[in-house]
Amino acid sequence: MTVAFTGADWLALLTHFLSLSLLAIGGAITTAPAMHSYLVNDKAWLSEAQFTSSIALAQAAPGPNVLFIALLGWNVGMNAGGGINAGPGAWWLALAGVGVAMVGILLPSTTLTFAAARWGHRNRELRAVRAFKMGMAPVVIALLVATGWILASSAGSPTEHWRPWLLTSITAVIVWRTQLHMLWLLGMGALLGAMGVL
Repeated sequence: MTVAFTGADWLALLTHFLSLSLLAIGGAITTAPAMHSYLVNDKAWLSEAQFTSSIALAQAAPGPNVLFIALLGWNVGMNAGGGINAGPGAWWLALAGVGVAMVGILLPSTTLTFAAARWGHRNRELRAVRAFKMGMAPVVIALLVATGWILASSAGSPTEHWRPWLLTSITAVIVWRTQLHMLWLLGMGALLGAMGVL
């Protein structure tokens, strides 16, 4: 996939990630629906497969879940450079995409988190601080559900591909109702996929 990219587009990418950074309550993954809408639907800088693969690969790799932002930036830069076979220029643009996306997503939220954490620690006994912390839990859960819905929808409708949807539903109930470690569920899902059940 190749896209035409200008300096204004790089600035738009940076400002979009800067704004999403301030909305990333519960982690950057909670802003995935907004990223999808902007990068895939509005700007067409990424394909549906590139977006979904970036998140899946980053979530499967060890390390922080914010790595998917780096992969999204990499893919945008690579597409702006003409694709993987376009030569060194495309690789440099891919690295630029990583830098722009990561600076955009990390700078505001890190600064705000540092300042808010210091203030919240100093004022932890205030009723407003305790209420804020309790009120954020449902917001984070709703954002994670929206992210899951976007990712699951890319696999197809529940009537056509009912097995992955059923497995997702069962896994959600197990996580919610038991203390079974997440790695066991990931392992079982990988085993079912390897056996061709999914």
